[in-house]
Amino acid sequence: MSRLMLGKTLERICKAVLLLCLVHFLIMTIFYLDVYTQRFDIFSRFNTRNYSKVHQYFNISKSNGTSLTFLGSEDHFISSRKLEHNLTVTKKPLPMCPDVPPGLVGRLLIEFNSLMTMEKVQQENPDVQMGGKYKPSDCIAKQRVAIIIPFRHREHHLKFWLHYLHPILRRQKINYGIYIINQHGEGMFNRAKLLNIGYVEVLKDEEYDCFVFSDVDLIPMDDRNLYHCYDQPRHFAIAMDKFGFRITLKGMKVSRPDSKIGKYRMIKHERDKHNEPNPQRFTKIQNTKVTMKQDGINSLKYKLVNVAKYPMYTNITVDIGTPPPRPSRA
Repeated sequence: MSRLMLGKTLERICKAVLLLCLVHFLIMTIFYLDVYTQRFDIFSRFNTRNYSKVHQYFNISKSNGTSLTFLGSEDHFISSRKLEHNLTVTKKPLPMCPDVPPGLVGRLLIEFNSLMTMEKVQQENPDVQMGGKYKPSDCIAKQRVAIIIPFRHREHHLKFWLHYLHPILRRQKINYGIYIINQHGEGMFNRAKLLNIGYVEVLKDEEYDCFVFSDVDLIPMDDRNLYHCYDQPRHFAIAMDKFGFRITLKGMKVSRPDSKIGKYRMIKHERDKHNEPNPQRFTKIQNTKVTMKQDGINSLKYKLVNVAKYPMYTNITVDIGTPPPRPSRA
């Protein structure tokens, strides 16, 4: 009887020992796995930090199609979808440019004694696009303005004109293009015909709201003289006003800037050969009412020689043909 009881007791003790060993084994296994996981996590973070020094961010893709993104030196991962949503920047629409831009400086010092080159003009105006075109980057210009210059053999004047006018027009927040209408050959210079040709050719390049006709030797002395579009024809250089009859016969009025800001400085030069005053000019002006319907855009004849786009302007060279002989003074 005592032997039987002793055997049962030993059996219970063995089972308890085995159970204890099993519990110990499970505890050691769990502890080992936890330590291994921590070491692997530390190793992964260490490699991630090293990688982030080279790359600002990287994505770790999962099999379910989502991804985790590690940012800089942070120690956590966040959903790339959530990050993309948070970092999405909605661009605000640009405002319209003001009628009177705040960056105008007013009266300008204009001088022609310094050395001027096209390279210098280009360096001064890096925002001007090929062909002499510009539009503001911080607002939307209300108008598109084409500036047309009749031209022949005035390269020296052109450098100074571009040097002063590009900064002025940029401060005025204008979407503009500059076009040089170059008369080919050495025949009689016809300024009025070149202006008409410029109007026709410029519209082939782009649509503009208005046109400014300028001489290459006239520089505005105040940037408040805005080269904008106006309801009526506008005479910017008020000191140069002589004749406005074509305009008045059409029932329009010439608007002018204030006398304080409408001053221009002229580059002194000798009159070009074949650009002598026409002795019949006053007679022609008096007959404008009769001739204006037949003489102008509707009767314009010329030959387009070449169109070239340069960094600061577009050059349009034309052959205007031979003018009819002038009648004798008698």
